[in-house]
Amino acid sequence: MSRSRTVAVIGSLNIDFITTTPRIPAGGETMTATSFNTGFGGKGANQAVACARLSRSRKTAPTANGDDVVVKTAMVGAVGDDPFGNDYFRALGEEGIDVTHVRKVNGISTGSATIIVEEGTGENRILVCTGANYSFDGLPDLVPTEADVVVFQLEMHIDLVLHNMKLAHEQGKYVIINPAPALKLPSEAYKHIDCLIMNESEADILAEGGSSELSSYLERGVRDMVVKTLGAAGVAWRTTRQAKGSPDFHVAGQKVKVVDTTAAGDTFVGGLAVQVARNGGKSPEDATEMFQFANAAAAKTVQRAGAMAAIPYLDEIA
Repeated sequence: MSRSRTVAVIGSLNIDFITTTPRIPAGGETMTATSFNTGFGGKGANQAVACARLSRSRKTAPTANGDDVVVKTAMVGAVGDDPFGNDYFRALGEEGIDVTHVRKVNGISTGSATIIVEEGTGENRILVCTGANYSFDGLPDLVPTEADVVVFQLEMHIDLVLHNMKLAHEQGKYVIINPAPALKLPSEAYKHIDCLIMNESEADILAEGGSSELSSYLERGVRDMVVKTLGAAGVAWRTTRQAKGSPDFHVAGQKVKVVDTTAAGDTFVGGLAVQVARNGGKSPEDATEMFQFANAAAAKTVQRAGAMAAIPYLDEIA
């Protein structure tokens, strides 16, 4: 008999407008772009799709691993009453994601992101319009009862995120936050975080001029582990179980041809969240395999164009 665990992603749902260009134009310059596409995105929705795809093979229901654990995914957020919002319900449903906790807001547009991808490097530049993602009144409780692991980002109002992180912690959920776009977090927030996932620039912003060493975030109160993604160099992490002064753990990056980095970080977060859920809402003593899996998933993503469209399925990860 398989067991079921649920990852709930509380975050943004955007429509992406993606332009690929040979190079970024200078101020006042007009260029002809290589291509233009639209797609579904937003860090929250990307991470939810990553969770859904990395818990099953392509076009199948969520599957149990060797420990008979089935990981399900729920999305929590808001879309507008425009055609994009209607399309989003269909798209997430096709991914097998529970959309019960996604609301449609009248009189407001679905969030959007304008993404410019430079062909030569695969690097991207992104402008976000928050739309329905900032439409919540007050500080409603958004944490689904059925969730075992709850994932947050910062494309919703930060006070709403902080309120629900605290609520999830008090309810005994495993709390993951990817603080992007990066903002300084109040000191009391860290004690409500089990897993903090940052890239290098986000770590510097959260450090507020102090140390951005992984151990410094554990000292602030992070309860389980701190993770720093290093791009092509891989990922480093540190847990509360390590001896003081011991080196951080590290998994090297995979050498791949980079096409587009847009959803790589979101894929990593989703992959790690699935692994944590499979482990019962905690990280194991030796988390190396978890990080190798999440790293491999992100490496697969950067080899493809687009955001959500680039996220791989479980059977694509070697």
